[in-house]
Amino acid sequence: MNPSTESPAGVPPKRSGPLRALFALRHSWDGIVTTFRVESAFRQEVALAAILLPVAMLLPLSPVERVLLIVPVLLVLLVELLNSSIEAAIDRISLERHELSRRAKDCGSAAVTVSLLICAVTWGVLCGPLLMRWLRA
Repeated sequence: MNPSTESPAGVPPKRSGPLRALFALRHSWDGIVTTFRVESAFRQEVALAAILLPVAMLLPLSPVERVLLIVPVLLVLLVELLNSSIEAAIDRISLERHELSRRAKDCGSAAVTVSLLICAVTWGVLCGPLLMRWLRA
């Protein structure tokens, strides 16, 4: 048996190259769509991103400042996806209340809160002076 082309009975061989990347992209898209359908927090954060990302592109900022506004918005979505995966895995194991399950879910929630704080601080620092100038004008 050639280990690079065959796998144990019943297990399909792993894909490689561009085909693997295509399937990975498909699984990623499925994860985003499923999370969007199931998690209201993710839908709210996507709605916020749909507002903030175009605003970041329209503000009179340098390219570096623009990136500094976009990255924390994407970070919030990333952390929410990870939090949702933690919650799904915990719920898959058991719906029974357990201290370790509660701790894992609380830590995931805290990570989302920290990412939202990072986003708010970044936007406040970079857009605060612009807002103050517009309000004075």
